[in-house]
Amino acid sequence: MSKTVLNKLPEITIAFWITKICATTLGETGGDLLAQTLQLGYLLSSIIFLSLFFLAFFIQICSKKYSPITYWLVIITTSTAGTTISDFMDRTLGLGYAKGSLILISMLICILLVWKATEKSLSVTAIKSVRSESFYWIAILVSNTLGTALGDFLADNSGLGFSGGAILIGTLLLLITLAHFFTKISSILLFWLAFVLTRPFGATFGDFLTKPIDKGGLDFGTSISSLCLCIIMFVLVFKEFKKINHK
Repeated sequence: MSKTVLNKLPEITIAFWITKICATTLGETGGDLLAQTLQLGYLLSSIIFLSLFFLAFFIQICSKKYSPITYWLVIITTSTAGTTISDFMDRTLGLGYAKGSLILISMLICILLVWKATEKSLSVTAIKSVRSESFYWIAILVSNTLGTALGDFLADNSGLGFSGGAILIGTLLLLITLAHFFTKISSILLFWLAFVLTRPFGATFGDFLTKPIDKGGLDFGTSISSLCLCIIMFVLVFKEFKKINHK
């Protein structure tokens, strides 16, 4: 598992974070589309999305160079799977958002500690082994699941509502951005904080787009919202694809 590979991850730029937020918002609306709109339920939807994740993960691991299409496909599958897994834990199993979030936070911390102990680094810009890339994707899957639980907690249990939750997370993300440019706090720590927080931002923003007006949403529905986000994602990934191929 420690076989050396080329770095197949994107540069961490503003475009990366914009695409990440779109992907996580799409994960929320896409997950709800299967589980709620199509009424497949959280368990079956989780099985479907996890299967898609493992397929995309296998393609990513086997690829020899960075491909924006493959990379963001894996991100989207972790977002959709994270949405339905979180809802399955919190609603079907009855754990609730707070307890579910604590379990997922503990899982993420354990994964990062094992990753650090095994690979001696948590770098997200110079991953050059199959084992470290596997840790990377497992951590992303858990972080996106955690983000869903946190987003739902803020929207439903905190009293902030969808827009209030999005504003709070947006403010925290702004503070992390300022910390990156004006403090000496570890860039790796800030990356994972931002990565986790962009998920609840996407979750609350996704709910804001899809939920009925009387519940604080815009009532666009999961189908229209998912389609619009797919188009935005396509444009962003296509631009990155063209940029790489013109180098």
